Amino acid sequence: MQQGWRSTRTAASRRVKGVAQSAVASVRRHRPDYQIALYMGLLMLIGLVVMYAIGPQRANFLNTSEGTDFYTSTYFFIKQTVSLSLAIAFFVFMSMVPYKIIDKYAAKVLIVAFAACALLVFMGNILNVEWLTLCTKGACRWFVVPGLGTIQPAEFLKFGILLFTAGFLGVRSQQGLINDVQKTLIPIGIVTALAMFFVILMQKDMGTGIALVSILATMLVVSGMRWRLLSTIFVGLIVAGLLLIVVAPHRMDRVTTFFNGDNTSVDEKGGYHITHAKIAIGTGGVLGVGIGNSVQASGYLPESINDSVFAIMGETFGFLGLVGVLALFTALLLRLLKVTDHLVDMKLKLLVAGVFGWLGSHTILNVAAMIGVFPLTGITLPLLSFGGTSMIFIGGALGLAFQLSRYTAFGGKLEGHDKENSSSRRGVGRSRYSSRRSTPRT
Repeated sequence: MQQGWRSTRTAASRRVKGVAQSAVASVRRHRPDYQIALYMGLLMLIGLVVMYAIGPQRANFLNTSEGTDFYTSTYFFIKQTVSLSLAIAFFVFMSMVPYKIIDKYAAKVLIVAFAACALLVFMGNILNVEWLTLCTKGACRWFVVPGLGTIQPAEFLKFGILLFTAGFLGVRSQQGLINDVQKTLIPIGIVTALAMFFVILMQKDMGTGIALVSILATMLVVSGMRWRLLSTIFVGLIVAGLLLIVVAPHRMDRVTTFFNGDNTSVDEKGGYHITHAKIAIGTGGVLGVGIGNSVQASGYLPESINDSVFAIMGETFGFLGLVGVLALFTALLLRLLKVTDHLVDMKLKLLVAGVFGWLGSHTILNVAAMIGVFPLTGITLPLLSFGGTSMIFIGGALGLAFQLSRYTAFGGKLEGHDKENSSSRRGVGRSRYSSRRSTPRT
């Protein structure tokens, strides 16, 4: 009886896999979703304008505080331009390299990412090699590249986990093993635990750890895993997160500051940052103080060009400017959801869902922290904050989503794909989910 049940499950798995392959084969390649590139480009352009506006103030503050003249008025603008160019180049590269090749090397990319994190721990935390690693406040998070700047391997790790997990869960889903504890959940748990060890424990970066978990959680939900298993996983993650907060004094300080809310004094430990972030947003009013007139960027608001750039934009462009920025992020995230819904192959669907989780978690955490509805986590605002590594890898992830948007169908379900896939439609030059109206060929 047990043998018969196994053969039945194997046959069912083969049928599901056969249907999936048939559906993928029937989806014709078409124009990509150019709105993904449009919204990404607009956000990058806004970020570049902000760097041009507040770069001189930031440079003057650093020169004064450090007693140097190293930072020129265009230092941050030039570096942001270089980062933006590299991000666009990586976007184009990932949009052109066939996904089959990327999927083939996904596991190797993840291994290299883990090796980079391990090397950072060894060189920074153990050997304390100052010329190769950058450590601040007891945390070593960056490699130093002479003449170029710094590289954060945690961003590379996000990219590696995105590629590997999409392929791994995609295969397990096609095999009918997505709910199998030993073959699916345990391997994913090991990868997650190892990532959390390097990012949260060794690098002391809770924000990046939450982003990694968000990527994985989004994929697990989209994979079709049973809600009972998902609930157990999420409860476990919440308990682990609370323990990681309790054992770290600096995280407890941030949580205490958050719960104190408006009762927190600007002079209290942990209250300075969020207080000045709120002052910046409040000062901007409806229309903002204008480009180049920010006061908080002069040194009052910590990390004004990195984690706090949203507050600076609120001061500069006002409430309407922030609404416009959030509208662009919302539009980009909705396009990613649309692509996810209309992809047939589970690997591709999970990968774009992971990109959505990556971008969405960064945006929500950063904005929520700046307006005081979530504790400070030290996480960048995608495509807008100063910093090359984050922008480059997010650009590459969006490039993958842009490439995969070429293979969407009208219906995202495997069943009934004969009537809903794009091969039975005319007007192959159009995006397959933009409209149900077909354009006759001429």
